[in-house]
Amino acid sequence: MMSRIQGKKGFSLVELLIVVAIIGILAAIAIPAFAAYREKAYCAAIKSDVANLSISEEAYFIKNAAYTSDFSGMPDFDRSAGVTIMVNNATTQAWDASGSHSNCPFSYNWDSTSGGLRQQ
Repeated sequence: MMSRIQGKKGFSLVELLIVVAIIGILAAIAIPAFAAYREKAYCAAIKSDVANLSISEEAYFIKNAAYTSDFSGMPDFDRSAGVTIMVNNATTQAWDASGSHSNCPFSYNWDSTSGGLRQQ
């Protein structure tokens, strides 16, 4: 306080330590929340890609009267980065596929006979 009386301006060490402590507390709260949002985003990317695959499979079926497990026959289908999708079974009647991402704890399955997307 004496330095302010003498006309010098600045922050005391205590004031700086309080600011650093507040920033640390805010970071401790924000970082886990951010990680949870990232995980939800990866899971949403899987759901979106599997749903887009279903649209591409139906478009392929209309042209060829059969479903396919080969993605090269579906030029409009594009996966998100890091998402792994496998068509497990494709016949002339039905198909099913599964999708996963290394940062999502769940995998998702699409079964055309049971009506769509399911979490595994």
